[in-house]
Amino acid sequence: MELQAKPVQPQTPAALQPKDYKSDLKPIWCPGCGDFGVLQALYRALSAIGRQPHEIAFISGIGCSSRIPGYTTAYGFNSVHGRALPIAQGVKLASPELLVVVAGGDGDGFSIGGGHVAHAIRRNIDLTYLVMDNQVYGLTKGQLSPTAPKGLHTVTSPFGSLEEPINPLLYVLAYGAGFVAQATPADMPGMAALVEEALRYPGFAFVNIQSPCVTFGEEEQQLRAHKAKMKPLASLGHDSSNQLAALDLARAYGKELYTGVFYRNPAPPPTYDALVRLRQAELAKTRQPRERVLDAYLQK
Repeated sequence: MELQAKPVQPQTPAALQPKDYKSDLKPIWCPGCGDFGVLQALYRALSAIGRQPHEIAFISGIGCSSRIPGYTTAYGFNSVHGRALPIAQGVKLASPELLVVVAGGDGDGFSIGGGHVAHAIRRNIDLTYLVMDNQVYGLTKGQLSPTAPKGLHTVTSPFGSLEEPINPLLYVLAYGAGFVAQATPADMPGMAALVEEALRYPGFAFVNIQSPCVTFGEEEQQLRAHKAKMKPLASLGHDSSNQLAALDLARAYGKELYTGVFYRNPAPPPTYDALVRLRQAELAKTRQPRERVLDAYLQK
């Protein structure tokens, strides 16, 4: 009798768990820092998406929150102060198959790096920008940051801040970001869901995370206070496809703690990286010298 081999059943890849994105490097943040919660939310969001660690790249600048790439098993690049966004754009254009995530703080993102935000948004590079906003420079001992509230006293501002703070939500909305949200580690499930939604958005996505600094932050900015005052936008009946309503709500930054999606473009435009690949394909089809094709585009 002839023996027949059993048909081989296709193996379904094992679902990735949050721990699969956790590196062996131990975080050295101050105990109770909000960034611990952000990191856990990232692990949860990535496991929900299911991308392998080698398909993800984390880019950061300088600051407490910029340590995040080292705490993951994905590709990581800890860049110089304020330059995470241009480096991330280069990574995405060079390797469009990667899921590119940028992590930074309010000082890194809206002070020395503030000029890069507008251009990443207008190009609509397909990346996710997570800003851990604690209203101080935590790594360098608590100086005023661009989002520090007016009147805040720090080691370098004995008269209190004399300047109006930057409003990061209005900032990115006014520049035309297609996805804008705000979260707090006081609501871990909500924050993980927001990060996941931002990662899935096809274009530039921005999440402002109110991540308390337990060492230099004010009492009203700590997690216990966040739990008491946060107001989920979903419970207010906010329509996240309404850009004007999003702009109106964003004006309350620093006064109200709204969490959730402020704006999600219901018809996302093509991303810059997709347009680059389209142009490359068109050039390949023409089989003409590059100079002639570029001249034809310029004459249109």
